[in-house]
Amino acid sequence: MAIAVQRAETFYQPPPRHPTAWDQVAPAERVFRWAEHRQQRRLVPPAGFIIGQLAYARINHGRWVADCPCGSAQVVTPADPRMACTECGLGWIRLVFPEDPAEAEASVAHELPHERNWWHPDDPSWTRPAESSDPALDGMAAETAAAAGLLATARRPSLAPVVEEASQ
Repeated sequence: MAIAVQRAETFYQPPPRHPTAWDQVAPAERVFRWAEHRQQRRLVPPAGFIIGQLAYARINHGRWVADCPCGSAQVVTPADPRMACTECGLGWIRLVFPEDPAEAEASVAHELPHERNWWHPDDPSWTRPAESSDPALDGMAAETAAAAGLLATARRPSLAPVVEEASQ
């Protein structure tokens, strides 16, 4: 059974003593309640949207996340495509999700949780690997990766005698 990609409504959960306390809270606003409880600081969701500002949602290590321009990030959901930063206080910004979020989730379902990563094709922050038009170069890249793997597992001489000598 595959582990589902986490969304805000399953990630930001109320304290165990209050299991239904957040049922009436919109999924994008649960981060504010969660931060209040976990960080013990009062946070009020912003009142309005930042016009012209948007962020691309992506799957990162099995969670839907989006980045704030300040560098902070939070778990988000396609069910409520907006976010507001609990760190810098930026107002609500619109999130861009794929047309079919379930398809994006299914595309990474076979991966290990830490390798479940998906980026929106229009996201300018995604640095795509260069595509080669020469199949021979693609083969060379695979050979280079295999060689790097061998080097990573090769036994290396210990530097302990050198360090010991230098420290005397």
